[in-house]
Amino acid sequence: EIKEELIKKKILFEDPEFPANDNALFYSQRPSMKFEWKRPHEISENPQLFVGGASRFDIMQGELGDCWLLAAIASLSLNDDLLYRIIPPDQSFSKDYCGMFHFQFWQYGEWVDVMVDDLLPTYRGKLVYLHSAQTNEFWSALLEKAYAKLNGSYEALKGGSTTEAMEDFTGGVTEIISLKDAPGNLYSVMLKSLKKGALMGCAVEPKYNILEAKLSNGLLMGHAYSITGLDIVTVDTTLLRNGTKLIRIRNPWGQVEWNGAWSDSSSKWDKFPDEKKRLDVEFGEDGEFWMSYEDFCRSFTKLEICNLGPDALEDDGESTQWVTSLHEGRWVRGCTAGGCRNFPDTFWVNPQFRLILEEEDDDPDDDVEGCSFILSLMQKNRRKQKMKGQGLLTIGFVLYKLKDQSSSQTLKKDFFLYNQSFARSKNFINLRENSQRFKLPPGEYCIVPSTFQPNEEADFVLRIYTEKRAETGEIDEETKQNTVVTPEPAPSNVKSENDRKFKQLFDKLTGEDGEIDAFELQDIVNSVMKKMGKFDGFGLEACRSMVALMDVTNSGKLDYEEFKALWVRVRKWINIFKKYDKDNSGNFDTYELREALSNAGYSLSSRLYQMLCVRYASKDLTINMDDFVLLSVRLETMF
Repeated sequence: EIKEELIKKKILFEDPEFPANDNALFYSQRPSMKFEWKRPHEISENPQLFVGGASRFDIMQGELGDCWLLAAIASLSLNDDLLYRIIPPDQSFSKDYCGMFHFQFWQYGEWVDVMVDDLLPTYRGKLVYLHSAQTNEFWSALLEKAYAKLNGSYEALKGGSTTEAMEDFTGGVTEIISLKDAPGNLYSVMLKSLKKGALMGCAVEPKYNILEAKLSNGLLMGHAYSITGLDIVTVDTTLLRNGTKLIRIRNPWGQVEWNGAWSDSSSKWDKFPDEKKRLDVEFGEDGEFWMSYEDFCRSFTKLEICNLGPDALEDDGESTQWVTSLHEGRWVRGCTAGGCRNFPDTFWVNPQFRLILEEEDDDPDDDVEGCSFILSLMQKNRRKQKMKGQGLLTIGFVLYKLKDQSSSQTLKKDFFLYNQSFARSKNFINLRENSQRFKLPPGEYCIVPSTFQPNEEADFVLRIYTEKRAETGEIDEETKQNTVVTPEPAPSNVKSENDRKFKQLFDKLTGEDGEIDAFELQDIVNSVMKKMGKFDGFGLEACRSMVALMDVTNSGKLDYEEFKALWVRVRKWINIFKKYDKDNSGNFDTYELREALSNAGYSLSSRLYQMLCVRYASKDLTINMDDFVLLSVRLETMF
């Protein structure tokens, strides 16, 4: 509708959500040069979205330190189906042109449409950031702008992991493999992954945080590369057939290449003229090079593979072999942000998820029995928070095998104190995603995702990719009242004496009508509780809620029998509170609230529990007696 109106009025679109000014470029600094925002037809005489289709050579890095993004775009350009999902091809600078372009990105379980204008930052008439080798081709520059809008600014794209962009382009789940501990069948895994449409990247991890320092072999430390092909070069003899495993890699700079064996300057190609022709090897400073698999494992330190899920492509080919499930959750301070296992008092309050594995793999090439799956934990929207000074949290997960325990209810503190984990993420990392491949025996498991430190808030997505069908879901409590509060039995003589004193106090504080309102209730209860230690008394809101709970006649007052029934409940809640207020400080930690409410007879869903924590917890994540009794009253009215 917007596009039709612009075309009708012959107006070029200017994005009000991402205006062409310095705020779109930076959030923490002022520009070091005077940028001019220009449209493609002001930069080139014949602008086109694609020139001869998309190619990995269309990606030339500019002034922005987003090589991680460019490496992912280079991998994306190898797969037309994926590329044209991100960049719908029904757009151009001629037919129905109005200065508006739209792109699609995967964001935490759904595909979102991002619309931008085609005003691009330039300096002295040239594009400052990502650009194509062809000066009149603009798909890569516009894609970078749309991704910058998605994340808040161009500066927000500085520094990152190739896997992050790969996932936003495909909705896939990534594995990060340390090449120091590479499995023996890694090359086979890489070949199968490429055939299934997977995107792959690699890097040489920096030393002492020195980024993009050039090594003697031509590679750059701390720089993201994309893997664009694999092949085996062979030579026939009369007696045997030898093969050399090769990998084709591209530097998004479009220059600075590997200079070892099988590089552009290597004499090895002279021995294989037929293979050189078959592989269409062209020498030139274009950023792309070949190297042997052995040199790859020795020279690079990290491999990233983005496995495609069933929603990445429209067809039903090999790429859709994974069975996937996605679950969303939140770590909430004082409630469900319990930290890692180093914090046993709070670890158990983290969200918990069920995984039931039933079918073992049927891969004939794998001798190890078990059920293969990839587990991915992703924190949401943290790159957008950069401008607010909030970086990535350190996250990880642990798996526990369940034997006799039912996964229909959350596991409590004692379970984690006395049971060892069955599997876990290799480490806690401060990346957007922490993922790992596992092969475990059939059975039922509990997955506990967490931040490393407690009280760190974030939304997260937990994804599970299994080879075979599996059952997954959040482990949660059913909201219900398990027990009804009843008076504790007392000897008849004690009971009658207590009743007599209680009735005397009630009559003394009530008027002629023999009933009490919220104000009189506040006086009665607080006078009885003067000896409770550090307790300032119940507030008026709590007393009004108590009256409303027991006032069956809706008169706004309680008679003696109603008051006595109320006091039974209040006494029970007070005793529970004192049990958890171990230091008699007048409050207890909100992480103990779930146990306290369970002791009071309430079973609460995670969502309701979070709402109660947000409503009743104090700033220092504690809850006092007044608020505990008040929320108990509110819960009582629910059942």
